[in-house]
Amino acid sequence: MPLLVGTSGWQYNDWSGAFYPDGLRQADWLEYYAARFQTVEVNNAFYRLPEARTFADWARRTPDDFVVGVKVSRYLTHVKRLKAPAEPVRRFLSHARHLGPKLGPLLLQLPPNLSVDLDRLDRTLRRFPEDVRVAVEFRHQSWFVDEVRTLLAERRAALCLADSAYRRTPVWRTADWGYLRLHGGRASPPPCYGRQALSAWAERLAEQWGAAADVYAFFNNDTRACALRDARVFAAAAERAGLRPTRVPIAGEVRLG
Repeated sequence: MPLLVGTSGWQYNDWSGAFYPDGLRQADWLEYYAARFQTVEVNNAFYRLPEARTFADWARRTPDDFVVGVKVSRYLTHVKRLKAPAEPVRRFLSHARHLGPKLGPLLLQLPPNLSVDLDRLDRTLRRFPEDVRVAVEFRHQSWFVDEVRTLLAERRAALCLADSAYRRTPVWRTADWGYLRLHGGRASPPPCYGRQALSAWAERLAEQWGAAADVYAFFNNDTRACALRDARVFAAAAERAGLRPTRVPIAGEVRLG
């Protein structure tokens, strides 16, 4: 199974000229992106849940092998704070399911001021059907305890491995698939990653999952087109580590801003 490499979104104005050819209509950016990547994480669904027809349109416009990860609405995680999850989960899935077989993993990103609450997390994870993969990104340190690790494993949910210049989660394997988000590195120009940091992440994934598991890696450092450049470098490092990354842009298709 592959290491699916992509970015957290595709609609960034500063990618015009750096990635999208001058003159390419923004309405055609998804098709251009999907010809060069096999996956994307829809980050803006966190702020505003797209209409069902929008998800269906994304499915129609992308290749058969394309996979769309979706960040779950902040209504569930930040407004409700995982309380009474049944209705928010049902509503979210009633829209996202219109991706059909292209629906990839769903990301629950919890707020930084929400401390550990096993009951709320358990009740929330139980609301997702078994055929849907769920990753959880914790941003309060209290969640990184054995009880949470055990619960994630019981619910077959992945700990989102989150990396930034200021924060890194533990590297836990809690499911037979993995999920990595790279928010920004320490290299120049910021927020790009250096080759050594990307190689280290490729080696960690190879050690934890090997080449047989699905692992999703999304670059969220979109500024200056760092996400696009870093995805290329990371894919090459992953190959050296024995993994099988999905397609990324070829040399010359990305220019740092």
